[in-house]
Amino acid sequence: MRIPILKLHNYLLISIQTEIDDQTAIQFQEDLLDKIHKSGASGVVIDLTSVDIIDSFIAKVLGDVVSMSDLMGAKVVLTGIQPAVAMTLIDLGIHLQNVPTALDLEQGLVKLHQELGV
Repeated sequence: MRIPILKLHNYLLISIQTEIDDQTAIQFQEDLLDKIHKSGASGVVIDLTSVDIIDSFIAKVLGDVVSMSDLMGAKVVLTGIQPAVAMTLIDLGIHLQNVPTALDLEQGLVKLHQELGV
């Protein structure tokens, strides 16, 4: 299963609506990096509202996606992080202190706009 990546102006929007398995996570990483490269997007909003729990591999991939996107010139904002997901990330030592967050997709777009100084 592929996670849809939508383009809105110069941003990419991703709303993960299902639990993610390892193969889906790897495919998502490849798809997102390819889409950033092809579209020249300057920002990405990843909405995790529907994700209730993640395992260590998915958490690592998420951290890697943020770092890789940044290397490609696209700022990432994470939205809708559930308490259990936040606890898992911290327990696994995945600290996203330089990653802006917001409560929902709408606030995430505002935050991205602010981060990019547009």
